[in-house]
Amino acid sequence: MLGHIDYLNLLPFYQFLKKKGIKVKKSYPSEINKWFDEGKIDAAFISSIKAKNKKCFNAGIIAKKEVKSVLICPGEGEDIESATSNVLAKILAQNGRVVIGDKAFREKGCKDLATLWHEKYNLPFVFALFCTNKNHEKYQKIINSFLHTHQKIPYVTLKKYAKKLGISYQEARDYLDKTIYYKLGWREKKALKLFWRKAHELARNRKTTGN
Repeated sequence: MLGHIDYLNLLPFYQFLKKKGIKVKKSYPSEINKWFDEGKIDAAFISSIKAKNKKCFNAGIIAKKEVKSVLICPGEGEDIESATSNVLAKILAQNGRVVIGDKAFREKGCKDLATLWHEKYNLPFVFALFCTNKNHEKYQKIINSFLHTHQKIPYVTLKKYAKKLGISYQEARDYLDKTIYYKLGWREKKALKLFWRKAHELARNRKTTGN
C-alpha cells in the first residue's frame, strides 16, 4: 500500500497513480511518517526530516524559491500536520505560527519559508522524499515512470480542487507548473544535506541548553 499526502502539491502524482489503478492511503505528512515507521505502508513521500538513512529515490516535493504552501504566520505554534516545516522554521530562526499544505492558501500576511531558505542559502528546499519500506524495485519503477511522464491534470479536476482551496484555476495551475517540482539533482541533494546538518545542530543545541 502506498501512503499519499493529500495536498495540491501531489495532485499530479495522485492522478498518475489513479490512471495506473494503484490505490493509496491518504493523510497529512506527519501521519504518513508515522504509518511509514510502523510499516503500515510500503512507500510514500515522507518528510525530509524523517527520510535521512531511509531507502529513498531521486524524487521529492521541491520548491526552487517560493513554495506558497509552507508559511510562517502571525501568532505562535507548530503545525501538527508538519514535521519538516516546523524544524525549518527553527533553523531559520522564525518565530510565529507554522502553516503548511492546502490551508496555507487561505492565509494572509505570512512569510514563505522556502523563500527565506533560498535567500539565506541560495538553494532549493526539499520538503519530502519518496522512500520505501519494501518492494523497492517495484516502487522505483513507479516513481521513475512518474518522473519521466508529463502529468496532464484534467481542467475540471483542477478547477474543482482550486475552488475547494479558494484560489483560481490559474493560481493552481501556476503552482503546479512553476512552483513545485519532483526530480532531485545535485543542488537538491546539497540542500538536503545542509538541512539535515542544520537540523542535527539545532537538536544538539536544544539538548545542551535543555530547551
